[in-house]
Amino acid sequence: MSEGDVGGAFGPRPGEEAVDLPASFDAGLYFVGRVRTPWTARAECPRNSAQSDAVCTLEVDPRFAPALRSLSGTSHLIVLYWMDRAPRNLVAQQPRHAPEPRGTFALRSPARPNPIAVSVVELLELRGATLRVRGLDCLDGTPLLDIKPYFASTDARPQARVGWREADAAREADAARGATASNAAAVSGRETPTDAP
Repeated sequence: MSEGDVGGAFGPRPGEEAVDLPASFDAGLYFVGRVRTPWTARAECPRNSAQSDAVCTLEVDPRFAPALRSLSGTSHLIVLYWMDRAPRNLVAQQPRHAPEPRGTFALRSPARPNPIAVSVVELLELRGATLRVRGLDCLDGTPLLDIKPYFASTDARPQARVGWREADAAREADAARGATASNAAAVSGRETPTDAP
């Protein structure tokens, strides 16, 4: 993907707000490898990792391969990766499906000051410094930041809520109920009594 593609693909939408980023970084990172996926353009990527059944590969740098020791037998992993082609200056974004802009920290969008993405993946195979996994949503070549075992006992939070998502669902349910009531009224107005002379 060229820089021109990036600007066009991630350009601000109406209602979005950008800020000037700090002049220097506060910390450094080591990329521990690369993520290999079938997607080379943003439009091809699934909207989130739960929408993907594609088998992808985590290629761990050989110097970090010893860190994979004891992972065999693990069914799921938490994978952190660096969305290196996303803009970093958006603090408010306009999702295509939303009626109004939302704060970046209220979204899972890759556009954020530190474009760190996280997915829970199924580990299919571990061979040397290569892991075959299912459940990613990033572009091919995305830098890999970290791999952690997923512990259902401590990582799962079934009671978790996202306020705007619940409000959106309530609005959609109200709209559906209103449409159903309108359709029922229209149908009932078209019915004619069967005992009319």
